[in-house]
Amino acid sequence: MSVWLPTAPCTPADCASPRWPAARRTTAVLRLITGTAAVLAGVVLAPAATLLGPAGRARLVGLWCRAVIRAFGVRVRVTGAFPGQRGPGLPGPGTLVVPNHISWLDVPLVASVLPGRMLAKREVRQWPVLGPLARFGGTLFVDRDRLRELPGVVGAVAGALRRGSRVIVFPEGSTWCGRERGRFRHAAFQAALDAGAAVQPVRIAYRPVGAAAFVGDDALGASLWRVAATAGLTAEITVLPPIPAAAHPDRRALAGAAHHALCGAAAPEAATAPHRALPGPRKGTTQTAVESDSANLPSGSVHHSVSSIPAAASSERTPS
Repeated sequence: MSVWLPTAPCTPADCASPRWPAARRTTAVLRLITGTAAVLAGVVLAPAATLLGPAGRARLVGLWCRAVIRAFGVRVRVTGAFPGQRGPGLPGPGTLVVPNHISWLDVPLVASVLPGRMLAKREVRQWPVLGPLARFGGTLFVDRDRLRELPGVVGAVAGALRRGSRVIVFPEGSTWCGRERGRFRHAAFQAALDAGAAVQPVRIAYRPVGAAAFVGDDALGASLWRVAATAGLTAEITVLPPIPAAAHPDRRALAGAAHHALCGAAAPEAATAPHRALPGPRKGTTQTAVESDSANLPSGSVHHSVSSIPAAASSERTPS
């Protein structure tokens, strides 16, 4: 494992131990079964998606992502100003979408709102079920153990942006539980500069905080069960105003502007724009999310002394 890989201090014990209302066990089991079925349905649909044009594929991916989210009982609240849909062949550069990273749920969540090509670590290509889906979806892959390949990846992202594609990159490079965020790595922002593309920050949050987190040495099965077994789990996604790449002198400044926008207070547009609610579970099947997430943060949490933890002791969960 390369020492330059991004890390986070979050661990399942500190950040994802259940301290929130639980759904009935039968409800949780049903969600897990239907969620797994929805994911497998994507494998069946993936070959057919290659026969569709870019717009048709984007619609199909959006429908599938919403089905997965709904199957796991997650309610979705979307705010912000939404740009026009883009795809290969449209004039002008595309958009580099840069969300913060908390969970495996982030991928279908963002793709359901802003469908585009993902940038993922090379290992995802070999994963059962998800690997074929990623390949059919036009995912770009990066080998993070080989720095010499990074310029080629940046070039591939820039090329996709020049062709009008929307490219989704999680620039923290690792998942954080949602109470804290990591700094943005700069490489992907060079692609936006090279292509003259705008950068679109997207803020993701889950309530209760920690319920959807997939951090540290957490097992995927444990995370899937935690999501399915949480009552009232709500995903909040805020699409922030795009940042013109040309307005910044270099990738460091551009990454800093995107990080500042994402970590700042809620944008005025997000506070006043009407909500777009994606379909959720039927009324009566979930409870209301806890009102105060601070109550879910245990004393002695890693986030009470996050700045004092050396990188060597940090988690290395990087699902995307």
